[in-house]
Amino acid sequence: MCAAALEEFCGSVFWNASFVEREDPDLPVCVEQTVLVWIPLGFLWLSAPWNLMPLCRRSQVNTKHRTKLYLCKQLVVFLLFLTAVGGLIVTLVEDFGPNSSAEKNSAVFYTNPVLFAVTWILVLLCQEGVRRKERAVDSSTLFFFWFLLVLCDVFPFQTLLREALRQGEVRDIPRFSLFYISFGLELIALVLSAVADIPPEAEELVKKNPEAGAAFLSRITFNWFNSMVVKGHKTPLVQEDLWELNETDSTAYISQRFNQHMRYELGLARIRFQKKLKNKLLKDPSKAVEEASQSNGLGKGVSQDVLMMEEKGKKEEEKKKKNEKKKEETNYPNAWLVTTLYKTFKGILIESAFFKLLQDLLAFVSPQLLKLMISFIQNKSSYAWVGYLYAVLLLVVALLQSLLLQQYFQRCFVLGMKVRTALMAAVYKKALVMSNDNRKESTVGETVNLMSADAQRFNDVTNFIHLLWSCPLQIIVSIVFLWMELGPSTLAGLGVMVLMVPINGLLANQARKFQIENMKFKDKRLKIMNEMLNGIKILKLFAWEPSFRTQVEDIRGEELKVMRKFAYLSSVSTFIFSCAPALVSLATFAVFVGVSSDNILTAEKAFTSISLFNILRFPLAMLPMLIASIVQTAVSKKRLEKFLGGDDLDSDIVRHDPSFNSAVSISNGSFSWEKDSEPLLKNVSLDIKPGRLVAVVGAVGSGKSSLMSALLGEMHSTKGFINIQGSLAFVPQQAWIQNATLRDNILFGSPFEDRRFQDVVEACALGPDLKLLSAGDLTEIGEKGINLSGGQKQRVSLARAAYSQADIFLLDDPLSAVDSHVGKHLFDKVIGPNGLLKNKTRILVTHGVSFLPYVDEVVVLVNGQVSEIGSYQSLRASKGAFSEFLDEYAKEQSNQTTHEKDGYQDTEDVELIPDREDTQPDCPPEDAVSFTLKRENSIRRSQRGTRSSFRLRKNSTLKPAEDTGETKKGQRLIEKETMETGQVKFSVYLQYLRAMGWGYTFWIFLIYFIQNIAFIGQNLWLSDWTNDAAEYYNQTYPSSMRDTRVGVFGALGVAQGLFVFLGTLLLANASVNASRILHSRLLNNILRVPMLFFDTTPIGRVVNRFAKDIFTVDETIPQSFRSWILCLLGVLGTLFVICLATPFFTIIIIPLAVIYFFVQRFYVATSRQLRRLDSVSRSPIYSHFGETVSGLSVIRAYNHQERFLKHNEVTVDENLKSVYPWIVSNRWLAIRLEFLGNLVVFFSALFAVISRDSIDSGLVGLSISYALNVTQTLNWLVRMTSELETNIVAVERVSEYSELENEAPWVTQHRPPEKWPEAGRLQFLDYKVRYRPELDLVLKGITCDIASTEKIGIVGRTGAGKSSLTNCLFRIIEAAEGRILIDDVDISTIGLHDLRNNLTIIPQDPVLFSGSLRMNLDPFNKFSDEEIWKVLELSHLKDYVAGLQEGLQHEVAEGGENLRWADS
Repeated sequence: MCAAALEEFCGSVFWNASFVEREDPDLPVCVEQTVLVWIPLGFLWLSAPWNLMPLCRRSQVNTKHRTKLYLCKQLVVFLLFLTAVGGLIVTLVEDFGPNSSAEKNSAVFYTNPVLFAVTWILVLLCQEGVRRKERAVDSSTLFFFWFLLVLCDVFPFQTLLREALRQGEVRDIPRFSLFYISFGLELIALVLSAVADIPPEAEELVKKNPEAGAAFLSRITFNWFNSMVVKGHKTPLVQEDLWELNETDSTAYISQRFNQHMRYELGLARIRFQKKLKNKLLKDPSKAVEEASQSNGLGKGVSQDVLMMEEKGKKEEEKKKKNEKKKEETNYPNAWLVTTLYKTFKGILIESAFFKLLQDLLAFVSPQLLKLMISFIQNKSSYAWVGYLYAVLLLVVALLQSLLLQQYFQRCFVLGMKVRTALMAAVYKKALVMSNDNRKESTVGETVNLMSADAQRFNDVTNFIHLLWSCPLQIIVSIVFLWMELGPSTLAGLGVMVLMVPINGLLANQARKFQIENMKFKDKRLKIMNEMLNGIKILKLFAWEPSFRTQVEDIRGEELKVMRKFAYLSSVSTFIFSCAPALVSLATFAVFVGVSSDNILTAEKAFTSISLFNILRFPLAMLPMLIASIVQTAVSKKRLEKFLGGDDLDSDIVRHDPSFNSAVSISNGSFSWEKDSEPLLKNVSLDIKPGRLVAVVGAVGSGKSSLMSALLGEMHSTKGFINIQGSLAFVPQQAWIQNATLRDNILFGSPFEDRRFQDVVEACALGPDLKLLSAGDLTEIGEKGINLSGGQKQRVSLARAAYSQADIFLLDDPLSAVDSHVGKHLFDKVIGPNGLLKNKTRILVTHGVSFLPYVDEVVVLVNGQVSEIGSYQSLRASKGAFSEFLDEYAKEQSNQTTHEKDGYQDTEDVELIPDREDTQPDCPPEDAVSFTLKRENSIRRSQRGTRSSFRLRKNSTLKPAEDTGETKKGQRLIEKETMETGQVKFSVYLQYLRAMGWGYTFWIFLIYFIQNIAFIGQNLWLSDWTNDAAEYYNQTYPSSMRDTRVGVFGALGVAQGLFVFLGTLLLANASVNASRILHSRLLNNILRVPMLFFDTTPIGRVVNRFAKDIFTVDETIPQSFRSWILCLLGVLGTLFVICLATPFFTIIIIPLAVIYFFVQRFYVATSRQLRRLDSVSRSPIYSHFGETVSGLSVIRAYNHQERFLKHNEVTVDENLKSVYPWIVSNRWLAIRLEFLGNLVVFFSALFAVISRDSIDSGLVGLSISYALNVTQTLNWLVRMTSELETNIVAVERVSEYSELENEAPWVTQHRPPEKWPEAGRLQFLDYKVRYRPELDLVLKGITCDIASTEKIGIVGRTGAGKSSLTNCLFRIIEAAEGRILIDDVDISTIGLHDLRNNLTIIPQDPVLFSGSLRMNLDPFNKFSDEEIWKVLELSHLKDYVAGLQEGLQHEVAEGGENLRWADS
């Protein structure tokens, strides 16, 4: 019915099969005039509203410039409009003109020109709409329209041409000309629509971010990224080369949207939680109360002074708490995080789901096309064009699949990145407003972990979240198609696959146990390594290196044992995984041919099923992994919900009511650290007038610091209130210093005013310190103020307050960390009645009795209550608590002054050490171990007063030019990294292979190669098997033949698995070998490098070699190496099979290989550098966060939360600038490689069609099904090459530290006498020493003679060389000239251990190692217990040690933390 109407409409036949069933097929003219016209026009009419919307909006119309490109586009469409009008005119003239005939034109000649004319007007409007659209540079819908139009017009194009050629003339010249003119114009329009139309006002933006100016084609192929790749290939990228982020990817934008949804969802969750508590209360009142109290803190009051004592009991408590937690249900608002994330990012989620769905469905088209292709090859009578059509369709489907897949991945990875960003920003924001109850529940390390590990988990899961529905979908569709091919025997193969899942699960479980055990040993080894490196000086002085080396080697041995077990286990799972495809196909085909003799395996059936099984493998392998990672993420979700759902600090505790006439007033206030605990400060009433200086005094633990915290609003108010007028500045007891320049630390966000700054620096006695710094006040201060002494930190902290120009100053004992004379200076110049702050309100907590006469008022605290207030004189006279306090402190003061004369001065004004060691650029953030080590290290360093490090750095200021260059912050970080830019040298690979052993290496390659041959053999056997179908056509298939076929097929499959198993086992042994050799070389060498190395290298950097790099050598490299070999052989095997089937293909291989090589080289250079930049820019996020958490009270006091939030956003954005291009670089690579793979498919199909007469269908099936798989393998090969190259850097770094220059040998041939030194006579002869060849002498020609049994004191000011002298005795530093003789033996001629074992020293700072107390005293087990007790008695420690539960076996905690400072 429909066809008849169309035939009347066209005036010709609509459809006739004879048109296509011939050698040169064509479409009927009527189809070309109707269907092929309506398809593109219909698409445009449907999508037009989207482009017309901007025209309806009432905005400033002509804000955007009309570019030349826009005018050209409009001109082309206008010309097309004229051709449509021309077409109508021609028809009218023919029908109604002077020469018109009786036979009228059919309706189509009227409707089509009118349709086109209206369409062109619509296109003109659409293009204007696109121009007005905000930030649009082109329109994808218009591009599609032009593309469809040109595609559909190709058919009439060739029909008209062929018609004209066949008849030798053109019948209808006007229409013929109009069609070709309009076709040319359409082509021009297509080209123009593919070019981005960037208005002049957007050019700046596009320079900073090329993506903003990328046209549709460039966006789907990621062409806009080319410039970055080219740049990365020419020179290693640096942070400055990275582009600006899109606004929607920036932290500020993401976090603002996330917070909006989070507020709403969290509110609902809190209501739900309250309801739950109410219901519980009705059922069981006691339990609910207990739970409510648990939900906010530990449920007991702890003052800061008492916290330290709590440390020991904490661990047992934690264990109990863990057990309780298992029993109790969640006691915080839960189940809101996932919905918040969904609501924030649902747009991108839905988009990516749409792409994934299309891609999944397209994946099943290829096997069907393969089936058609094979039947085409078998049927020699079919026309050649059918084969070419199938080849082109294979290419088109593959291309579409690639484009969709890459768009899906791009969106998923960007989604992952955004989720991580949102969570990081939320955790940071929460940390700034978190109440103290919550702060107690999570340590700094735990909160940093929330930001790094937990946010990263969410990132990883969201990358693959769609597989939750996509895997089951793929599995169901595959089974349906397989059932259509092979009927019920599909179930056999499926059964084998399903069986694999629990086996894999069991193996994974076992592997996890090994992993946990392995981590235990790793932690243990790193703990010892960290202690050794922190106490390396002690090890050298006492010659204890061998003892500690054996300890580490023993643990390493255990670790390698577990690693070997793990490797064997993973080789079993590899065996199962590699056997799986062979077993699955074997089971299916065996059952299929075994069930009935009518079932004959044809090429179509066999290869279609194999393609489908290949599709099935992916979802079955991914599902268990995805479920495991979702389970892990559930843990992270709980942790994040608990942290983010906790209570905020109550902002109403401190009022700011201007009607009060005092600066600070507390009326009858009681304050506690936790909501429901006993108040620490009771019934406090204070009234402080503006401009007064008030001292707060009291015994330790009387609540002075708590009073400060209460004024800052950090405590819970149980009754009463606080009113404060004006802004606050706060100097905490422990100075908080940022990792920034000294100037930034003082300015703290205020604008720089030179005069004011100089005044503050002078007043705070920082002038002399600044002179010693290489870059003055622009010197970078390390983390936690690592390169400042305690006194300097405190002065910087005071300077920060003084510079801030606040109204009220809270000074929490700022003078305790400085010398008495410096304290006096600070009091006079800053705090006191004549100081910088004389007109401000100051509240000073102090123990310094000498300052009290000069203050306006003294507040005396006893047990958290104000006992007296008044002036110094009046309180002194009243003989109350205050005079007791004075007497008590007078005693202590007199003891202290004697102390000060000895040693305090020596460590106090130690000049600032310009710390130019970047805070660990090479420390990857994921590595929590190095993070904590870095922390501890910085604490140790700040305690370390060794003159050696100080002297060295002081003298390094002789090279100011270099230094100032180096202190520039950003530049420095990346300069440090440049040693690892560019390609990794081939010698590094050889070094690793040598460590594995050449024999192993040879056999591994050989066995993997044989496995690949077995794989190819099996498939060739299958293709031969399928030819039986033609041979035994209409005959019964002999069962013996069938059994042979199945048997050989199975045997080859199992052989493959066995070879993989063997290869993996060998590789496991070889890699454990390599790990052992590389680690012991590194360890041996590090213990032998001179002390100078440790003074100039941050310990974290050395630990990092033992942590991150050894981890890479142990675990990552062997895996990358194995995958790389398998991928490489897989690709070579595929190309071999295709060439075997269609020898023509060899011609194509060379150009493809060249393109492949270039793409890969370009990609690897850029990707590797982006990865490094990611690592480098990630560290500042965590260190800034750690810093913020530790300085919370200061940040809140100054009210700088907003500034820190902004700073965090900037830091995260800097990191995203390298993460985003890295994501794009992977897509850029994947799409190019997939195009190459698609070409392989296309050519293998094309050559099969060309040589179809000389080829059998089995081989075609084999070569095309191989080719369909090659895209993935190619992609993996580049990934693996790049990964291997990135990881092999670890070997380079480990070997760099294995080849450092060593100190003198430990034992030489020239050994001292057995009982040396007997007399102990010591002679220095013209002894000169310098720390480094390029530095000045430290000891300048010392000559002295010390007789036996003399006691000698060495004195001198800071930096005079006292410690250097003792260092020289132990040859920590070697002589430049001169000698030291001990009992007439020149110490430079004997081995270091012979020397150091026979001298002893009590070092400046005590260093203890974790282990038993006995091990700390006698690491080599040389002495008996009696001797050790005797020594303890002499050092007055016998009673203390005897009082410990385990006596000598008492376990010393890391750094001796569970012993008192005086005892250590």
